This record gives sequence, structure tokens and C-alpha cells, in this order.
Amino acid sequence: MGNSTVRAVSPAGSSTRARGSGLAVFSVAFAFWITMAGTTAPTPLYPLYGDAFGFTPFTVTVVFAVYALGVVVGLLAFGRLSDQVGRRPVLIAATLLSVCAAVAFILAQNVAAMLIARVVSGFSAALVTGAATASLAERLGQNSRVKPATLALFANMGGLACGTLLAGILADLAPSPLRTPWVVMLVLAAIGALGVLLHGESSEHRSGFSFQFQPLHVPAEIRSDFLRSAMAGGAGFAVLGVLTAVTGLFLGTVLNESSHSLTGLVVFIAFACTAFGQLLVRMLRPSTALPVACLGLIAAAALIAAAMATSTLAPLLAGAAVNGLATGIAVGHGIGSITTRSAPQHRGASVSTFFAILYSMLAVPAIGVGVLIRQTSLRPAGETFSAVVAALALGVLLSLVRPTKKAA
Repeated sequence: MGNSTVRAVSPAGSSTRARGSGLAVFSVAFAFWITMAGTTAPTPLYPLYGDAFGFTPFTVTVVFAVYALGVVVGLLAFGRLSDQVGRRPVLIAATLLSVCAAVAFILAQNVAAMLIARVVSGFSAALVTGAATASLAERLGQNSRVKPATLALFANMGGLACGTLLAGILADLAPSPLRTPWVVMLVLAAIGALGVLLHGESSEHRSGFSFQFQPLHVPAEIRSDFLRSAMAGGAGFAVLGVLTAVTGLFLGTVLNESSHSLTGLVVFIAFACTAFGQLLVRMLRPSTALPVACLGLIAAAALIAAAMATSTLAPLLAGAAVNGLATGIAVGHGIGSITTRSAPQHRGASVSTFFAILYSMLAVPAIGVGVLIRQTSLRPAGETFSAVVAALALGVLLSLVRPTKKAA
């Protein structure tokens, strides 16, 4: 408890801290990957759940949003837990929560069970993100040929991308499409938990557990850049959320495409491109990153609106890719600003606040789209949502160019 520091020492007096083992690094990355994969696995299955449990598209958006809100609460409540008790126990807890979510889906007979499973998934994602990222940094070190941040990025976004694609393929090819994907996720998550269990702790310093919500913090020294990045990234996350929630509905009811793998592919493209966007931002000057992201978001919104208006697949695939790249650039720029330009003592709280905004934007607009679908239908709801996203991105873009005009 309190601010005491704990150091684990072997009988010989040497630290038991586990660092460079390649297998240990793989185990952490795999645990990160499978935990995040479990959070997007329901995406291609939502139409099947709708048929089985008799619920509406609005219910789908609520089920999805509950996950995102679970992530926000988990980040604020337990974002520092691995600093307090160590990376290993938090990683084990995250993967076991992923196992519990899979079990809940296997046994689910109604929407209430799905909601519980999604909340558990949200907590698993919140726990694993900080613990796995920190553990990879500690095990690899900054001089490693494979950069910890890059490995964490691909474990995170790769899991989000692959979870939906794997579940879609299994739903199409394997028996019992509402059970088989979750059996596979359960087994893989259990392997992830075992892998972490077999390796030692990577952190020497642990402050001791004390529960308190992480206070939100917007760094004053970069407030305008922080808020613009959060709004641009949030607009992109809103699109990711809506794609995750209603792509299956669009493909099934508008395009008459019943392939669950195709649903998984659309969302896979969106998340994979988000990862590549976060790498692409390193090639851009800081002054151009956000304008490029905003233009990309506007273009993506236009493509998705075109897919809705023309009932065609190609603009949807292109829109998912462009939105992912633009979102990755905005998020990468925001995190880069926080880690390089904000006060060190507030960086953890600033990053938590940044992601709390992003995940809130992942959840709330999806519910709004669900309400619009219930009041109108999918296509006008999608077109309206695209217009709102484009307007938000345009507002951020105008806020960037206005000071330049005044200076001139």
C-alpha cells in the first residue's frame, strides 16, 4: 500500500526480473493479441444473434456500446493496476476475463448474457492494454531491434483485426456458428493465460495496491493539440464503432451478402489500416499529420455514404481502409504529442484521458446510429452519420488552418 517500492530478489541476491527471453516476449504479445481478438469476435455473429434471440439493430449497437463503456470504466478504475501489483498478475487476470467472456457467449441464451459478456470483454481489454504495453517495453528495452511500441501496436490492432476475421471464417465453415468461434477463442485465451503464468514478472517496482479512479487530465501545455487529436481520432473511432456494430446488417439486408467472413474482412481492413496509420504518422511532419488525418476522415465518410447510397461493396471497403489510415494518423499524432511534449508526471493520466475520449466516441455514436436505424432505416442512418463525421473532421481542419490565416 501507499508509495512503498517492492523488489523481488533471488536467494543469490540477483534480481528475479524476467526480461529478454524471446518466449516470454512472445507470450506477452500473444496474450495481448488474443485478449483484443476476443473483443471483436462478436462482430460477424451479430446477425446470427439477432435471429436467434429476436432483437433489433438498435440492440446490436447497445451490446457493442456496453463493451466500449466497459473499456472506459476499466481504464479509469484499473489503468494503473499493473504499476501497483505487477504486469504478470494483471495479464493473467485479463486473459482469464477473456476466457470468462467466451464462456458467457457459449452459454448465452438471451441479450442479458451478451451484455454481461461484453462488459467482461471491456474490462479484459482495459487491463491488458497498459500491462502488456509496459511489459513488452520492460522485456525488450528501447535498444531492441523490434521496438516495443511497434510490437504492442500490432498485438493490439492485430488482435482487433484478426478476432473478427477469424470468427467470421469459423461461423461460415465450422458447425454451430454461435458456439465454435467462442470455443476457439476460449482455448486460445487459456493458452495465453498459461503462457504468461509460466514466465516471471518483468517489473521491479510495484507501489502496492490502492483503489482510486484515475483522474482525467488534459495537459495544459498541449491542450489545443490534445483536443484536436482526440476529436479527429474520436471521429475515426466512431466510424470504427459503427462499422463493427452494423457492417453485418448492411451486408445482409442491403447487399444480400450472408457471408460472415466478408463482414469480418471489412472490419479487419479497418483495424489493420488503423495500425498502419500509426506507423505512417512517423513519416509525416507534426504540422501536417492532423490535416492529412482530417482530409482522410472526410474522404472516408464520403466513401461510406456512397456505399450506403449506391448499395455497393467497393466504396465500403475503400472507406474502411481510408478511415483506418486517417484514424491511425490522428491517434499516433496525439499519443506522440503526449509522450514528447507533456509534463512527465501527468503522462499516464493524459494517455488514459485520451483513450477514454476515444472509447467514448467508439460507443456513443453507435447507439445514436441504432436510434436512427430504428426511426428510419439503415441507409439514411448511415448517410446521416457519415455527414456528421465529415462535419466534425472539417471542424478540426478549419481550426488548424484558421490560425495560419490570422498569422498571414
